[in-house]
Amino acid sequence: MTRAQRLAALAIAALAFAGAAAAQGVRWDDLSDAQKQLLAPQKDHWTELDAAHQEQIARGAQRYLEMNRGDRAAATQRFQSWQKLSPEERSAVRQRYQEFRRLPPGERQQLLDTYRRYRTMPPERRLELRQRFRQLTPEQRRVLRERRLTRPLAPGRP
Repeated sequence: MTRAQRLAALAIAALAFAGAAAAQGVRWDDLSDAQKQLLAPQKDHWTELDAAHQEQIARGAQRYLEMNRGDRAAATQRFQSWQKLSPEERSAVRQRYQEFRRLPPGERQQLLDTYRRYRTMPPERRLELRQRFRQLTPEQRRVLRERRLTRPLAPGRP
């Protein structure tokens, strides 16, 4: 699984976990017509879902319905990627997400900024960086990660 796929799956997992703690459940009849249409495959077993899952699905459907065409296509692709993951891979994604959420806000933001810069690089540059990273020893990787967390990045640097 590529880093981009792992991050996409992480984003999907983040949506799945959002707000689960205070869930009260959603009756099928309380969904909007658009939500019902989108969630039609869930209708027959909606009442079997726990309250938190019902709320997560309803909120996700509403967010999806409010997206523009491009965002919908991207969300659909991420969801399909998530569905293709094995239970072990999903568990690993959830664990990485929890680790990410435990990071101090500054470190989380730095990781997000680095990822955004990486995503805007030309594909050739991203490939070059991945190849260089793969050639590092575990110790070199550890030192690189530690250095990235202890110093601010120069503008324009990945």
